[in-house]
Amino acid sequence: MITHLLRAGIFLASAALGLIVADLILDDFTIVWSRWWEFLLCIVIFALVQTVLSWLAEKILHRYLPVLVGGVGILSTLISLLIVVLLPADGIRIDGLVGWIAGGVIVWLVAAIAMIVLSKILLKDRKQQSARK
Repeated sequence: MITHLLRAGIFLASAALGLIVADLILDDFTIVWSRWWEFLLCIVIFALVQTVLSWLAEKILHRYLPVLVGGVGILSTLISLLIVVLLPADGIRIDGLVGWIAGGVIVWLVAAIAMIVLSKILLKDRKQQSARK
């Protein structure tokens, strides 16, 4: 149970980090910091949508189009960004083609790297503790 909560926390943190890095690097990708509660809502919705889309797309593509399985992460990131931007909450704004394409790639890449690094750091101790018991 604790491991599942840790994994969820790691996924939320990595999604937030990806969004923040995109905001820092790109002029067309904006987090509305004055509405921080809406940004937090956007993070949660982004993470949930991406999780469901990734799982669903991987199941479908793995069966029918296995060649495209590698693109599931970036595709689910772009669709999740679209859904979050279309929400009435004004936590994230993306303008222009560069904002969408570069923003999607940055969010996907940073979130993936953060997920790997945070998982190794935070879940490593849990594995070692389980092995000792």
